[in-house]
Amino acid sequence: MRGLTVAVLFVFSIFAAQLLRIQGFDSAAVAEEALKQRTEKVVIPALRGKITSSDGVVLASSRARETVVADPTAVCHYKQEHAKTCSPVTMGAAVDAAATALAPLLGTTAADLRPKLAGKGQYQVLDRKVSPLTWRKIAALGIPGIYKDSAESVPERVYPQGPNSASLVGYVTNDGAAGGGLESMMDKALKGTPGYSVFERAQDGSKIPGGRQGGVKAVDGQDITLTVNANIQWYAQNALAQQMGKMGAQSGTVVVMNAKTSKVLALASYPTYDPNDIGRAKGSLVNKALSDVFEPGSTAKVMTVAAALEDKKVTPDQPVIIPNRMKRFDTNFKDSHDHPTLYATVAGALAESSNIGTILIGETLESKRLEEYYRKFGLGSKSGLGFPGESAGLLAPAEKWSGTQRSTVMFGQGLSVTAMQAASVFQTIANGGVRVTPSLVEGTTNADGEFTKAETKPGTRVVSKDTATKVNAMLEGVVSKEGTAPQAQIPGYRIAGKTGTADFYDARLRKYSGKTASFIGYAPADDPEIVVAVIVQRPSASIFGGTVAAPVFHDVMTYALQELKIPPTGTAKAPITLSVSPEEAASNPDTLRDKPRERGK
Repeated sequence: MRGLTVAVLFVFSIFAAQLLRIQGFDSAAVAEEALKQRTEKVVIPALRGKITSSDGVVLASSRARETVVADPTAVCHYKQEHAKTCSPVTMGAAVDAAATALAPLLGTTAADLRPKLAGKGQYQVLDRKVSPLTWRKIAALGIPGIYKDSAESVPERVYPQGPNSASLVGYVTNDGAAGGGLESMMDKALKGTPGYSVFERAQDGSKIPGGRQGGVKAVDGQDITLTVNANIQWYAQNALAQQMGKMGAQSGTVVVMNAKTSKVLALASYPTYDPNDIGRAKGSLVNKALSDVFEPGSTAKVMTVAAALEDKKVTPDQPVIIPNRMKRFDTNFKDSHDHPTLYATVAGALAESSNIGTILIGETLESKRLEEYYRKFGLGSKSGLGFPGESAGLLAPAEKWSGTQRSTVMFGQGLSVTAMQAASVFQTIANGGVRVTPSLVEGTTNADGEFTKAETKPGTRVVSKDTATKVNAMLEGVVSKEGTAPQAQIPGYRIAGKTGTADFYDARLRKYSGKTASFIGYAPADDPEIVVAVIVQRPSASIFGGTVAAPVFHDVMTYALQELKIPPTGTAKAPITLSVSPEEAASNPDTLRDKPRERGK
């Protein structure tokens, strides 16, 4: 008995010493540790900023969504006031009652909810996209164990315009990560700064009313205002989609921009997708106007002619003798169709889109000089938009051009561009020879409502205003009855533009397959305001830019002129000489003609 007493006293003394340590010497540390265990820190996500068009249409916005979860060990007490413990009988009745009450609010059935409410563990996610109003109705039911988990809640991104601007705006994944387009490009400004909430939670998971509370408020992301006009974007996307169906084409793009400022008014891409249901997206998730490269074909002839005019090597009225075939190195070059020897002017060679005529014009310059002009027009480098996935195109140094490539680059083959780069070439001519870096963002608005205008970059002169004026007159000839695109004419307006047809290189097949048909132009030709570029890849019903792309240009340009309320100028088109007689060509010492060339020259 004495030994047992001593043992018991010894054990009690240890307990007493431990109690003294906890409540006396280490009381502050133990209390702090206990506070940490029952204190919870919940991240409060910031609402992502809106993306709106220049005319105030919301293209992307966020709305709060709650994640509703269940603790099955607590649900079993629902409407079971007389039951002291959970039994299979009381749990079944409680789960049935809870499932019946929750189902209509969660947009599901009681049968689907029962397995979750009666499941094992203490955490079952019921729904991740519950609106605040619906959550208040759920909370009012008073079901034990049903609560919202703020740590799991992610605001839902909504795209009111759906597929019409999907490849431009981009999308956000279910976990809130930006997935492309402007969502990625402007992610830093859009996503804001998350906050957090600190509070004490009881053992059953409920918040202790008088417990420690605090936190930092979330700062919502900035709203982004675009240069894009929502109506023009909608019209361009739908006009393109309709033409894709008619032509049986693989893909296409439409770029609409302000001729003077290079502000992008529309950036349509086909095929598209629905960003509101990204999990089922079947179309292309990139904007092809900036990511896809292609050989531009005859639209590139504008640069060749402009370069020769700028260096005073040719004049618009200078005669050009265009044979049916012309050999350079081991290749016999030809135009799009057979013809007898033609007697045209430089302007006529461009209006008729003659490959041979363009070669004769381009050969007045050294290859290195041509390359310099192409790069000044923006080829071989990104546009400056900063758009994710944008390509710089392909333009090899002149010293690496093969013998035949020295000729093909003059009429748009042997080099590759994006639709934005191609549109920028025509913006340069329309703007009197000054190239302006394209822009998509007008400015940002912070949480306090302060608007900050986006930085603009100064223009770069590529060719003189005189050269641009001469090329402008030639491009009006393309849209004339004698040119390749009379379908682009718009009654009452003077139109300037150029068709293009080139072989399409299929990267998947690793070979040329099909054609690229294009038309790029601007209006009014005598005071340009709008540039429209239409690119159609692998059409099957027809292959020529004048029949495939020009009709889309006509429709989109007509709509844009009306939308922006740009009236006709009412001026008459300047006369331009497109052809000469054989006698005039033969007698003029400046006539461009095929001449014997030394090998390698």
